[in-house]
Amino acid sequence: YLKWANTHGFKSMLPKDAAARIKAAKEAAAKQSTLDGHLEELPQPEHIIPYTNETFKKAAVEWLIATDQPIQAFEHPKFIKMINVASRAKNRIKL
Repeated sequence: YLKWANTHGFKSMLPKDAAARIKAAKEAAAKQSTLDGHLEELPQPEHIIPYTNETFKKAAVEWLIATDQPIQAFEHPKFIKMINVASRAKNRIKL
């Protein structure tokens, strides 16, 4: 029976073998394993700069220069609409 069970990948159901499996399972459950495999480090929260008119103006000018936009871009109706929509965001804008 044991030879057949081993060759066919069958767990032996003999009382001695079953008791050994139960004992091994209880011992494994009694040991506290580490949590390292289940924990993951949280990403650092992004530092959110509080809104002020000055910081917004500075960011807008930096965007204007970095994207080589004409100064009239600030007056474009679609840009104004985009800023008005973004200003109603509760936390932050994600594109």
